[in-house]
Amino acid sequence: MPFYNGGVAPPITIVGGGLAGSECAYQLAKRGYGVVLAEMRPERSTPAHKTGRLAELVCSNSLRSDDPVHAAGLLKREMERFDSLIITAARRSAVPAGAALAVDRDLFAETVTETLTSIPGLEISRREITRIPDGEVVLATGPLTSPAMSDELGRLLGSEHLFFYDAIAPIVDRESLDMSKLFWASRYGKGGADYLNSPMDRSRYLDFHRQLIEAEVLPLADFEQRLFFEGCLPIEELARRGVDTLRFGPMKPVGLTAPDGSKPYAVVQMRQENLAKSHLNLVGFQARMKWPDQKRVFRTIPGLEKAEFVRLGQVHRNTFINAPLHLDRFYRLHKAPRVRLAGQITGVEGYLESAATGLAAALYIALERLGRTPEQLPATTALGALARHLTESEADHFQPANINYGLFTELEKKLPRKARRAAYAERSRRDLEAWSARHQIELEEIALAPPPTATRQAGVSP
Repeated sequence: MPFYNGGVAPPITIVGGGLAGSECAYQLAKRGYGVVLAEMRPERSTPAHKTGRLAELVCSNSLRSDDPVHAAGLLKREMERFDSLIITAARRSAVPAGAALAVDRDLFAETVTETLTSIPGLEISRREITRIPDGEVVLATGPLTSPAMSDELGRLLGSEHLFFYDAIAPIVDRESLDMSKLFWASRYGKGGADYLNSPMDRSRYLDFHRQLIEAEVLPLADFEQRLFFEGCLPIEELARRGVDTLRFGPMKPVGLTAPDGSKPYAVVQMRQENLAKSHLNLVGFQARMKWPDQKRVFRTIPGLEKAEFVRLGQVHRNTFINAPLHLDRFYRLHKAPRVRLAGQITGVEGYLESAATGLAAALYIALERLGRTPEQLPATTALGALARHLTESEADHFQPANINYGLFTELEKKLPRKARRAAYAERSRRDLEAWSARHQIELEEIALAPPPTATRQAGVSP
């Protein structure tokens, strides 16, 4: 057991067993620190969760691009160098998704849960925490923070939370689809035939667009309609922006050719949810339409006329704080430095980014418990760039963000667009290694190229 200020180190309490809390707990426990990971499920669930597993995915099953020079791919590799539980579990449960890293969500959550339950010194407490515990705490309660804890945070911070509304895409049963109208392919062939595509001609697309904007939706107050996160807008909200918005968004047909050699006017893509390919997610089709209308409208998609829906789209409220006002670069609250935040409640967006903040918070705690004064992860790295966004953005206009190169410290030299990503990635690698060496943290050696998914390794065809 590590020592702390001359005595045995007290445990760190992590509230929330999502991706951020699970990653944070793993990073601390594997270093020998006592950890209590408190998760209220299954004792108390949320509007979006279905199980009591740790790190359950409730929206998409994708962790975005796995290209090593894409910002999301770079963040994955930085996390892997610190032996990330979340990225390891994602690779073990990966399903084909073109250039993205997508997972069988059940296998992914099972892998995380089994790993954490097997670590000595890590206690998993299945109960709701309604007050901020004493001692050193990481609040990783996620976008679906319970009302009691949300109120507790509000009292501590002295200001109201910001919030936005998020939407979930439908999932269909593959056996209910008419495969004669569908074909497997990825745009431009990237990653192989990883998406099931439903092509539409112009007439079919225009009719589908009309039905989307005429469908009944769940009512929201006027001010709430302005709070949808831009990166996760419901499909019917996108349709209202113009007749061609979907064709240049989630229904973009470029890079796809139908088996008969024709070029679709628009396309609906479906991505497998599990290794068996029995469930498929309608990519980009988050919805707040009423469920009868969802079934009616989505069954007009070619091949989905008799679709059985494993899950229909839905909307839920996501909670996050105004991070530039309340957080420092080490994820500590200004008003209570013993309390750190991690995950989407900080104002990062996405599974990957949430897990990354949990990893970074754990590194800082571990260094402090060793009696060292950590320096912040450089903003030239993806891990540091996320904290830069949270702490240096304008508080009056703060919005959640996925990792992107716009959050990084700018390159010293102007380069052609095609060369910039590689330059960002190389600078990140160099600076992360230098930071780790200064803090005497050993990094894992990893391959830059993404490994093949389990299905490709097994030779399973679409």
